[in-house]
Amino acid sequence: MLLLFVFFYFFFCLNTATQGKEINCFIEKKQSCCQEDFPELCRHKQDKQNIAIQELQQILLSLGYYKGEITGLYDERTITAVSNFQKEAGLAVDGEVKYHVWLKLAQATENKVMRKKTPPPSGEICLVIDTFRRRLMVMNDHKLYAQFPVAIGKTHTPSPLGNWKIINKGFNWGTGFGTRWLGLNVPWGVYGIHGTNKPWSIGSMASHGCFRMLNKDVETIFPWIKNGTPVIVVGNPFGYMSGGIQRLNVGDKCAAITVIQEKLWRKGFYKGKADGIYGPATEKAVKELQKIYSLQKTGQVGYQEYEVLGIVNTK
Repeated sequence: MLLLFVFFYFFFCLNTATQGKEINCFIEKKQSCCQEDFPELCRHKQDKQNIAIQELQQILLSLGYYKGEITGLYDERTITAVSNFQKEAGLAVDGEVKYHVWLKLAQATENKVMRKKTPPPSGEICLVIDTFRRRLMVMNDHKLYAQFPVAIGKTHTPSPLGNWKIINKGFNWGTGFGTRWLGLNVPWGVYGIHGTNKPWSIGSMASHGCFRMLNKDVETIFPWIKNGTPVIVVGNPFGYMSGGIQRLNVGDKCAAITVIQEKLWRKGFYKGKADGIYGPATEKAVKELQKIYSLQKTGQVGYQEYEVLGIVNTK
């Protein structure tokens, strides 16, 4: 029986990159990181956009405009719901959903959520993100001060588990990032905590790896957070939310590789830092492991390597 362990990342910290370098990296890559798709929807496009129509129907249902089953079909019921929303939102009524309608839907969705004003914490702040519960917790002098729901990465674009730091902050860096950005020093990609123009995604696995918050929530914590604030992301790097047990090779980058590098280091095979990047040094360490344990010398990490490293157990 395959035994997966839940690995909490409190054993490693990675070096903080320079703020200027990270900002430049972010500016170059921000469109590929969190650019959102808002397709135009109408009766004539229903065959190609059924998933988006399902999403639309769910949003309209939550706002009280749509009644009935979520079908993914742009039928009369959907057209009526869209038209009623457009009328109440002060938009031109045509029963079609274009970009400006999506934005109005986002605004209406976020406006439904009521929050009490929270004063800023007075002590030392640390952020803990629980990917299982999809909650961001603000710790004040090691005590829970406030918590907020978040969206995390999809299975094929998982969020980075580990111990990080905030390295840059920004306002309104593109619609997909909402109104605030808090950048993390993840060495294998551009990740951060930010707002969203898809508030209905909060609480789900929906992002390209970043942590989405409601704009009003990220605006609340934004002034509390300084560069250098610790961010601990808790989860299972080998669980379904991270893509499960996968064959890993040179060029791969993920939290699971950090665990493998730590395991290899403990066994004396790996000499570098656990940075989550499967480079030549990691490949060399894996080959040495394979040689010692009489495994095929591929330089890749597969099921047998996971077993030897104690990550999985079939007994």
